Amino acid sequence: MTQPPSGGPVGSPAEQPDTPTVPDAAAPPAPTAAPDPSSPPPPAGDPAYQPPAAPRKKRGVLIASIALAVILLLCAVGGVVAFLTLRDAESGEGAKEPAVAVDEFLKAVYQDRDADRAAGLVCSSSRDEKKVAAKVAEVEKHVAAHQNPRFRWSSPQVDNQTADRATVITKVTMTTADEKVADQDLRFTVVKQTGWWVCEVG
Repeated sequence: MTQPPSGGPVGSPAEQPDTPTVPDAAAPPAPTAAPDPSSPPPPAGDPAYQPPAAPRKKRGVLIASIALAVILLLCAVGGVVAFLTLRDAESGEGAKEPAVAVDEFLKAVYQDRDADRAAGLVCSSSRDEKKVAAKVAEVEKHVAAHQNPRFRWSSPQVDNQTADRATVITKVTMTTADEKVADQDLRFTVVKQTGWWVCEVG
């Protein structure tokens, strides 16, 4: 009895297909119906539903906005720093010597009785216009209470001095027309910034 070859096909040639079969996966997909625009979208929890993508902002507008915000912030910070720096800065040049600063302050208070001018001779850290005005008002009260009072003071003398601080002493004397006399010893602390400025009176 004859056996078919071991590697050959089993069965008669008529039973074997002439061409290989093409799987259905290679077939083009069947067309699907377009969604009806009038029907509402499926619920958001449905995995098949994807919300429309948000329109992307232009990158240039975002960068320009950030740059503008940074510039405004720097301007604001710079303005605050300039304000704080200039607030403590002296508005003038100050006196050339500590004794001159004291002499000008005494003239403003006792002779001119000008509170604004006197305040302008005081260092910024101690400048209190109300206190200076009160001192000038006190001098004016003495003037009103006595007969033709006159004020004079000894030449201011520097008692102690460093590169940026000095102590100056003087004696203020009030003399009235009816020969009344009153003396007051004063000690000034004067500091050097743009020039010499009166800071404390004791």
